[in-house]
Amino acid sequence: MSAPARRVPPSAWLLTLLVLGLLGLWGWREIGLQSRERADGGRVESRTVAGWPDLEGDSLFSAGRETLTPEEQGVLVAKLRARLGSEWVRSGEAILTFRDEAAYRRFLARAMHAGAELTGRIDGLLAVRVRVRDYARLIEEMAENIADYVSVSANTLVTTPPPPKEQRAEGEVRPVEGGLLGLIEARGDARERGRGVLIAILDGGVAPDAAFGARLRYLDIGYGVVGLAEDTRHGTAVAAIAAGAAPDVPGVAPAAELLSIRVFGPDGKSDAFSVAQGIVAAVDAGARVINLSLGGYATVQVLGSAVDYALADGVALVAASGNDQVERVAWPAAYPGVVSVGAVDAGGRQALFSNSGETLQLTAPGVGVRTVAAGGGRFLFSGTSASAPVVAGSLAALLSQNPELDAIQAADLLVQYSNDAGVAGTDPDFGRGIVNLGWALERATPSRVDPALATQDYDAGTRTLTFVVQNRSGRAVGDLRVAVRVGTKDYQASLPELAAGEATRVKIHLESALSDAETPVKATLLLPPGMLDQNTANNELRGLIRGRP
Repeated sequence: MSAPARRVPPSAWLLTLLVLGLLGLWGWREIGLQSRERADGGRVESRTVAGWPDLEGDSLFSAGRETLTPEEQGVLVAKLRARLGSEWVRSGEAILTFRDEAAYRRFLARAMHAGAELTGRIDGLLAVRVRVRDYARLIEEMAENIADYVSVSANTLVTTPPPPKEQRAEGEVRPVEGGLLGLIEARGDARERGRGVLIAILDGGVAPDAAFGARLRYLDIGYGVVGLAEDTRHGTAVAAIAAGAAPDVPGVAPAAELLSIRVFGPDGKSDAFSVAQGIVAAVDAGARVINLSLGGYATVQVLGSAVDYALADGVALVAASGNDQVERVAWPAAYPGVVSVGAVDAGGRQALFSNSGETLQLTAPGVGVRTVAAGGGRFLFSGTSASAPVVAGSLAALLSQNPELDAIQAADLLVQYSNDAGVAGTDPDFGRGIVNLGWALERATPSRVDPALATQDYDAGTRTLTFVVQNRSGRAVGDLRVAVRVGTKDYQASLPELAAGEATRVKIHLESALSDAETPVKATLLLPPGMLDQNTANNELRGLIRGRP
């Protein structure tokens, strides 16, 4: 999880960033995200996300160029006008970033003559937001001061993930309802979880509620503190999952402080600049965890710089992967160093709406989670928007118990002590696994004994069943065995001693090939006599396998 961060890019590659920023401004393409089979057999429909910025097009500048010809300026004017008129951006808005403080201040001094109206600024990122009034004059301004610029981009739109539509038959999906804390094994006295930790909720605004009390405060970056009813409903639900303290819908870290930053405008939409501004404001206000239950399929340099700004201060960013059933994690979840979160149901099955991808870090319960509605009601909330605050609250709980850690170190621990799921090891549907806060909190508690069967894979070509066994205990365990029944045949394997937190793969080679029909498999983890297991529910796996894939 940890990654080197920067506040201002090194000067050696400023011109390169300018090139990329300009290419992101003019070059667009469509990427078809193809259908596939989920690990659990569910079908993902084919989806296309249009408007992704193409950062690999032909460069309009060569290294070391300090001028633009009139012909080149004319081409850029036309492309800039078209780009800022796209449906995927704030109409007519551009984001400009600068190479150093002096260049930034020079622009601010001449901004009124640059053909654009200054509508926002982020001093810590040397970035401004402008509404273009005169395209030709703005390009002329760039040409006259090209060495000052790092990037020029459109202000791309950001939204909350759309309400998901689960495609499994009714009865095959297990809603979380009020069982969230049990599913992440956050048992025991939770009253102190999160104390001393500030979680920032960048969303549509959080409504005051008894579930938050005096722990909730607000920071206005220009949109007020609450807005449209649906936006506030979303932000309130997210905050309550992370840190609500209502007896009937307890949040993960009920003692944490909450900072609500509304980043959505009166049209119910957000944008890259507003999210970047919210991230910087949250860091400067002392937030240690930032929850981003929002995203989009286009990004710009300023948002990446805001992520770097947070990481440089040891602040963890937790973001929803998206609800579009595609093999692509939305931005800002896709940035390296961000804890990207997908959704599972109460049975640990991946929600079909949950986006997948190689950059996915974790999954968490996100189907039918009971939470607080604006106005004090209760409702069942689904989506990766619900999964992200489970992780944000878990990080706050870890930090309150381990004050010596920074939030990025806590995120590393939460990823390390997660329940393996799906294909053994890291995979695009579950990331490193399903969050297990209890294990992370008690990872060094010797009295915790919890060996577990985590995943099951079958390779029809080699007739090999592979199981992952995780020792989720606070001490070493030995003399474990796995008993497997495939159809009517029994197999057994012994395991080596597993240190606390260690995992191992157990392979069972079947004696004969299976038929093409589905064959039932049952695997049971057997403990030595006298060993008291804290959670016997994870000692058994059942499934169906075929002779051919």
